[in-house]
Amino acid sequence: MKDARIPTAALLAVVGLLWAQAPKSKHDFADFEQRLVRINGQIADIKARIAAEAHQESTVLTTLARISLNKDLIERELAAENVMMEKARAELAGIQTRIGELTSRLAKDNAAVGQTLVTLYKFGRLNFLQLLLQAQNFEAYVTQSKRLSLLARYQEDQISAYLRGFAELGEAEGRLDAKRKDITGLLQASSLKKQDLEAEQQKTADLVKGIQRDRAASEQLLQELRDRAAELQVIMQKIASREWTLPSAFVPLDEEKGRLPWPIEGRVIASFGLQKHPRFDTFVMNNGVEIAPGKDRSLIQAVHAGKIVYADYFQGYGNLLIMDHGMTYYTLYGHCSEFLVNVGDMVAAEQPIALVGDSGSLDGECLYFEIRYKTKALDPLQWLKRR
Repeated sequence: MKDARIPTAALLAVVGLLWAQAPKSKHDFADFEQRLVRINGQIADIKARIAAEAHQESTVLTTLARISLNKDLIERELAAENVMMEKARAELAGIQTRIGELTSRLAKDNAAVGQTLVTLYKFGRLNFLQLLLQAQNFEAYVTQSKRLSLLARYQEDQISAYLRGFAELGEAEGRLDAKRKDITGLLQASSLKKQDLEAEQQKTADLVKGIQRDRAASEQLLQELRDRAAELQVIMQKIASREWTLPSAFVPLDEEKGRLPWPIEGRVIASFGLQKHPRFDTFVMNNGVEIAPGKDRSLIQAVHAGKIVYADYFQGYGNLLIMDHGMTYYTLYGHCSEFLVNVGDMVAAEQPIALVGDSGSLDGECLYFEIRYKTKALDPLQWLKRR
């Protein structure tokens, strides 16, 4: 009996053609893209701030600001790489699932398609001459011809589907390999970014040590902090001069004195009022408190409903949010790593508004928190719930 195999060259040619035409699997990665757009916008803003800081006179706070901004930039770049990593892993999982589906389907179809190929090769596509000679009459010929044509068309469709699956499997395996290489590259890039971040953190530690050893530098820093506090006072005066309409059923902040929720769970490391600085062995006036976050605590929440009226980097306070609670009461949240709200947003009590960080801080990761009536700073511990 003759060999029933289809010539290899012809089969490979068909496979190659169908491979090129194989449909690509599509996934909805809109969420990843939206997150990347947001993070890339933050990166652009930080780069603009870094460029502006480069023209500032070199002082302790400007040096700290540059370090903080560099850290923010690296952290945002790391965040972007993490999103790309999530996306790549989701794509990898999708490809692996598709390969499993194709492999299973091809295994099931393999025997049937093999038999079809043997049959077509042995008997040809359609032997109409033989059919015509064997048909008893013309009507039988027409009926048999239609049936055989349908059968042949089905067999050809089945073979085409099998070859498309085979081609798609090869393409998917190629994408799988490429995606694994992408993930390896992202992991290497993230490792380098983490080294850069550690280097910037070391710069902050070295700066603090230098100030501790040099009394003149310590006094310079305290003067700069006093200057920034005076600048903040000017900003608060401008904010207090603006009026906005309170929403209906609004509870005034002063009615919640002693019952306000804490902006973040943690330990108070710097109290309100005239305090002896633990590092610089001198006295400094604190208009607020500093709270070191508890373990696994990163969300900063609004202590009362209000409106965001300021969200920007401010030397000495880092990334600073100011909320207007109506009736000239305000709360301030400093050293944030990232804002979750924008200027003009109306915020509910206990709504997350930022992430805790160490921007502009010489005390590591903490929240700087103030409560003000008009421009006068109040002791936050008298307003927050007792613990």
